[in-house]
Amino acid sequence: MIVLHMDMNAFFASVEQRCNPALRGKPIAVIGSSKRTVVTTASYEARKFGVKTGMNKWEAKKKCPSLIFVIGDNRKYIDTSVRVLNILKDFSPKVEAYSIDEAFVDITGTDLLFGPPEEVARRIKERIREDTGLTCSIGIAPNKLLAKLASDMKKPDGLVIIREEDVSKLLNDLPVGELWGIGPRLTEHLSGLNVRTCGQLAAFPASVLRERFGIIGERLKLMGQGIYDSPIVPIGEEEAAKSVGHSTTLPKDIADKEVLKRYLLKLSEMVGARSRAHGLKGRKVSLTIRYGDFFTFTRQKGLEQPTNDTRVIYSLATDILGSIRLRSAVRLVGVTISDIAGGCRQLPLFEGERKRERLVNAVDLVNRHFGDFTLTWAALFEDDDPGPGVISPAWRPEGVKRVNVR
Repeated sequence: MIVLHMDMNAFFASVEQRCNPALRGKPIAVIGSSKRTVVTTASYEARKFGVKTGMNKWEAKKKCPSLIFVIGDNRKYIDTSVRVLNILKDFSPKVEAYSIDEAFVDITGTDLLFGPPEEVARRIKERIREDTGLTCSIGIAPNKLLAKLASDMKKPDGLVIIREEDVSKLLNDLPVGELWGIGPRLTEHLSGLNVRTCGQLAAFPASVLRERFGIIGERLKLMGQGIYDSPIVPIGEEEAAKSVGHSTTLPKDIADKEVLKRYLLKLSEMVGARSRAHGLKGRKVSLTIRYGDFFTFTRQKGLEQPTNDTRVIYSLATDILGSIRLRSAVRLVGVTISDIAGGCRQLPLFEGERKRERLVNAVDLVNRHFGDFTLTWAALFEDDDPGPGVISPAWRPEGVKRVNVR
């Protein structure tokens, strides 16, 4: 198997610089429109000063006084991402969209059409540059784990190939935190076992890793050896959605439950509309709350019949909120339906229910055509909150995970 991993360079910032020549060569940071926004992406010019994703505006400006803030336009990023994915599909039918700016491509056997792997990568980079004006970094390796590692090794505009015979030498002294899927907390736990490099992880007893980390213990050992058997999942062949949810960071911390209910109504409508568009219903409704100190928890309630009705989702979400004694003001709220049942539709029995269904379908049709919340609930009529504006890492170009964000 030959896997190619494509990673767009400083994607949001690069798109903004492409669209506005006045920003090219300058330190910029893409942010959201809300008051509590953080940096979502910084240009390479800004990164030289230490500006990083997740910094608030004050921190970023302190690092780089000449930093230019640009409010992101997610429609541009989604459009560019889809164009890039279509380019990749010209080289292989097996393209997996990992996020809005990353993708895996199985290029096994494509050499007869496009040449050896390095030539394929160069042709992809050239097409992306010609069609979008952007650069990407590409890694090529025997599996997804190593291909992603390779693409991170040379940025921006890099091309790195990891061959089977080079894996052991490359990984031996590589810090475990460099591997895809091993984050800061797991790195800390492994360090507690005196495991700091991939070589040490590869040699560590699997039984101890299993006892400490459960089922992923054996997988960690294999990762330390560069072994990773996760297949490419082509676009459109992803497993069925297990949940549909939306969350939002509030403009300010809120303790008033009546005010919070207004946000729950908006989130419930977003969840309901998305679910209805894809014929999905859930048997459980969950409410997620995050306090100002970032302590986060979720509570859920079950249903006898699966639903995608905004009213039912909102009713259960507010019931859950009513059962919670808030210990402080709330920073974030989220609403999710889970235990998904797809392809099920029960015909309304009574005329009132049929009229309600026709009304909801008409509202959904208008909003899909003219934009979310063109028609909305009276309680949200004067809503000036921009709503969720960050593209989730779970975003996908097709299906229920293609979320329209502002």
